Amino acid sequence: MTSPLRCGGAFREHESDMNATRLRELLSQTQSARVGVFGDFCLDMYWLLDPALSEVSIETGKRTSGVRRQYASLGGAGGIVANLSDLGVAEVHAVGVLGNDLFGREVIRLLKARRADVSGMLIQEADWITPVYCKPFIGDEEQGRVDFGGANGLTPDTESALLKALAAMSARVDAVIINQQLPRGVNTDRVLEGINRLVAAHPERLFIVDSRDRSEAYHGVMYRMNAHEAMRMCATPKPREQRVLLEEARRCIERIAAAGGRPVFLSRGDRGSLVRAEGTTHEIPGIQILKEVDPVGAGDTSISAIAAALAAGAAPLEAAELANFASAVTVQKLKTTGTANPEEILATGSDPDYIFRPELADDPRAARCYEGSEIEVVSGPLGSEPIRFALFDHDGTLSTLRQGWEPIMEEVFIRSILGARYDSCDESVYGRVANRVREFINRSTGIQTINQMVMLAEMVVEAGYVPKEQVLSPAEYKRNYLAALMGTVRRRVEKLQRGELDPVDFTIKGAAEFLKSLRSRGVTLYLASGTDHEDVVREANGLGYADLFNGGIFGSIGRVDRDAKREVIGKILSNPQLSGAALACFGDGPVELRESKKRNGRAVGVASDEVRRYGMNPEKRSRLIRAGADLIIPDFSQRELLLQFLRVRA
Repeated sequence: MTSPLRCGGAFREHESDMNATRLRELLSQTQSARVGVFGDFCLDMYWLLDPALSEVSIETGKRTSGVRRQYASLGGAGGIVANLSDLGVAEVHAVGVLGNDLFGREVIRLLKARRADVSGMLIQEADWITPVYCKPFIGDEEQGRVDFGGANGLTPDTESALLKALAAMSARVDAVIINQQLPRGVNTDRVLEGINRLVAAHPERLFIVDSRDRSEAYHGVMYRMNAHEAMRMCATPKPREQRVLLEEARRCIERIAAAGGRPVFLSRGDRGSLVRAEGTTHEIPGIQILKEVDPVGAGDTSISAIAAALAAGAAPLEAAELANFASAVTVQKLKTTGTANPEEILATGSDPDYIFRPELADDPRAARCYEGSEIEVVSGPLGSEPIRFALFDHDGTLSTLRQGWEPIMEEVFIRSILGARYDSCDESVYGRVANRVREFINRSTGIQTINQMVMLAEMVVEAGYVPKEQVLSPAEYKRNYLAALMGTVRRRVEKLQRGELDPVDFTIKGAAEFLKSLRSRGVTLYLASGTDHEDVVREANGLGYADLFNGGIFGSIGRVDRDAKREVIGKILSNPQLSGAALACFGDGPVELRESKKRNGRAVGVASDEVRRYGMNPEKRSRLIRAGADLIIPDFSQRELLLQFLRVRA
């Protein structure tokens, strides 16, 4: 059996009372917070290049880069200010240094537009230019960046003025964020000494540090850092291209918290985060996102949410959860240094799709099976309550009539996105689109087809290869996909009807027998699918098990706001006398398992090989564990052991 690995001190997997009501209350409380930001204020300049505007310079004979559009956003400490402002905190105060140049004036303009108090922003005339990251883009691909400010140096007078401004600001706010973005920025040795003296003199004040290079130089503060920064601080650096394992991250956060005596917040990217406070390490899972993501600015969003929540009186765990939701909003904003507002955070955090146990999902060597069987136990004992209801997904869980739908959908998506350029685009463009499509299909398996087509329409618009007037509606894209798919399905059904093939040729091993065993033992059975309702009923009848579903058969009715699986689970557990443990959900896609876990149901992942119809599909195993599966089975061939493990009454 698997169990959480303990690295020292208490450790807790995700346990939270954060629901939509509490999240709304916390967001409201942050509106009264006062937060100060000290650090490296930068400007992010975005240049959208258009090769059609390029020409050969008469003077140099070299080809120019033509800019179709440019825009600027706050970066570094400025990005933190932008996030605090959009989060809606009552007061934001900024202390930093700018150059006497047009970029510095733009930073001030943008700070004022965010309602920030800029009285602490200093101008150094000599040896300082405003730090700027100029980011040229051709299409979706960022080109070589042009950076300003790498040779800056503070004068002693500016250092003194900075420390004076920081001390004055810290007395007026509920929390201070200290940002260290640049190697040659405002956090010089002398300034660091002054910060440490200020912190030591006022232990009652909240100081939170986000330092890219010098975390160990700050004392008596809270830290917000990523896993690689934590490894470096613990003198066990790891290359950026190598993932920091959960065990390593836990050891680091516990060591750092023990040395500093203050809470530590550690980000693990799409794998969530850890927070160490009051002797306990809490793991907060990442959030599944179906859209394309851009991590730029997520760290700024995270520390802003943490500081605002702590300033409003929230506990460190709640602050970390708020940061998790806010960052999930930001990473979905492309080609900009994103922020998250309360409405966006509430939309994400009210019904989050968490990513569970990513280390186990990626490492089949860590699998632990029940008594030598092929039933992998992911989350330990399932409790003593016998199941009374069982919900089954259809395609890939019971039926293989639609086996091969993924490459068909992939082809439809790629053709739709590239439009007229499908045959003529170069290999790099095709490969980029194909990879994006495959990633989306893998993550969206199990959701209603119409919802997948909504995302396709958005992807077509984002890619920009198809003129806007030629972009189809989700319903039209769905028709195109079904026209390509249903020809294959119809041919298989016709073979069944002619007796050329048997139902067993299109069902996962042991599926029908398992359904019969559950039904004979008094379990009420439901079938729910993202496939259209009429098709699900027709195919279940063709495979001979439709009449076993005495709870009903439910499919998509073509509405984005109506999900058959979510509605059926809600219907089953609507009786307040029932606990989620009375329901077992079986599926080969993430959606049904996530919906079951949200209601404390038992989630059984069917990692089926749809070609052989028995045995394990490793890719399915990985995504089903990430979706929260309690058990993983390859098929239903070991039904007696499975019934025993699920405590189904004989």
